[in-house]
Amino acid sequence: MKKIGITGQNGFVGSYLFNSISLLSEEFTLIPFSRSYFDSEAQLTDWVKQCDVIVHLAAMNRDPDPQLIHDTNLGLVQQLVNALSKAGNHPHVIFSSSTQEERDNLYGKSKKGGRELLLKWAADHGANFTGMVIPNVFGPFGKPFYNSVVATFCHQLCNGQTPKIDQDGFLKLIHVDELATLVIDAIRTGNNQQDFPITPTAELYVSEILSKLTAFKELYLEQGIIPALPDKFSIHLFNTFRSYIDHKSYFPFKLKQHADNRGVFVEMVKLQVGGQVSFSTTHAGITRGNHFHTRKIERFLVIKGKALIQLRKYNTSEVLNFELDGNEPSYVDMPVWYTHNIKNIGEEELYTVFWINEFFDPQDPDTYFETV
Repeated sequence: MKKIGITGQNGFVGSYLFNSISLLSEEFTLIPFSRSYFDSEAQLTDWVKQCDVIVHLAAMNRDPDPQLIHDTNLGLVQQLVNALSKAGNHPHVIFSSSTQEERDNLYGKSKKGGRELLLKWAADHGANFTGMVIPNVFGPFGKPFYNSVVATFCHQLCNGQTPKIDQDGFLKLIHVDELATLVIDAIRTGNNQQDFPITPTAELYVSEILSKLTAFKELYLEQGIIPALPDKFSIHLFNTFRSYIDHKSYFPFKLKQHADNRGVFVEMVKLQVGGQVSFSTTHAGITRGNHFHTRKIERFLVIKGKALIQLRKYNTSEVLNFELDGNEPSYVDMPVWYTHNIKNIGEEELYTVFWINEFFDPQDPDTYFETV
């Protein structure tokens, strides 16, 4: 069982990779990292000694002072090299560089210089080294105005702001889940490729990205309609957009009831995409669920009875509670990486309708059990 350490494990890519590896606990052991280790040579060296594989992600991406970015990033790599030399073991090192290596800027130079420093250490010690050259990364929970323009646009659109395009550049993108999969593959195979260009999975102009995200806002956020999602990139982009919604204030989404002398008619789900619709009845006091998905889009609609829907982001402690009543039909959508459940808190039978955007596949269920 390989022991894996990730510098920058609390950052955007680092936390996603950490969580993804934690789901493979029968194959890997995670050696937790703290940013404070870079302030203590002894602690950093002790951490290095425990690792069979080190994924070096810690870096500064943005700052008003480009020289500070350059010096910080090279300094972190040099500290890691010093700790590796002192530790005496020779773990497989995976380094996240950037396609900005090709550009004449200090950030790109810091990435290229860091890759070369680690390559020299690996060559001198007979260690495996993977130098990943990575395009723009996007995905849920990225930091706006820092990690990517996708994160910035999503944050602005979900908070009533108007995004602006300074330069309509052509972006090469990869989703954070796809990148995590490539890193895990490199860990498994012991990839020893010093210059490993990561192929982007989507290429769009900034204006095209904003157009797609604006359509998500108009359809989903304002009308509750699940938009057409014709390919994997669209699903990734939509799940990224959904992660920036303030669930506390947006859900439960109340549905309009059309009542007359015959009874009540309610439009439950409006779709531009397929999937599967199911329903359940739940006895009083019973809880269903306690699992999460990493790619699926799911909606819970309560049409009769009283329910408590709970959500908690994986590896965090805050629990979101939503009470729904069938007398006022409403729904809650499940964000990716949020474990969720539904409990009958009333005295009568609970009727719930579920929609999910793909059929259940026992060979690829994308369902991870975790108590809220």
